[in-house]
Amino acid sequence: MDVQVIDQAYTQLQSQAQQTVQALQTLGNKLQAAANGGDSQAREWMLDLRELALTFQAEQQQVGALLQALHAGIAQQQAAAPTFDAAPAPAPQQGGGFFGSLLSSGFGQAVAAGAGFGIGNDIIKDIF
Repeated sequence: MDVQVIDQAYTQLQSQAQQTVQALQTLGNKLQAAANGGDSQAREWMLDLRELALTFQAEQQQVGALLQALHAGIAQQQAAAPTFDAAPAPAPQQGGGFFGSLLSSGFGQAVAAGAGFGIGNDIIKDIF
C-alpha cells in the first residue's frame, strides 16, 4: 500500500467530515430561525438534529481511535523490526521504508498528534 494513497484517503475523510459539519450547521441555523419565528415544531426538530450531531461525533471519535491504534501498531511494529549490526535502525520519523514513510506522512503526523477532523463539542454548541 502506498503512503500517498493513505494520505489522500485521510484528506478526503477530513473533507467529508467538514462537509457534514457545514450541513449540520446550515440546517441548525435554519431550524433556529424557524423556532425564533414561532414555528412550534422547529424546537423539536432542533433536538433531533442535536441527537444526530452527537451520533456523528461519537462515530468520528471511534474513527479517530481506530486511526490512532493503527498508527501506534505500525510504530510498534517498526520499532520491533530486527536490526543489523552494520547499521542502526532508523527512527520512525526518519524513514525506513513503508512504515517510516507512513509515520512521517501527513496522515501519520495528524494521527500521532491526536488531530481530530470531526464534530467537536464547540461545533455542536455553535449549532444549538
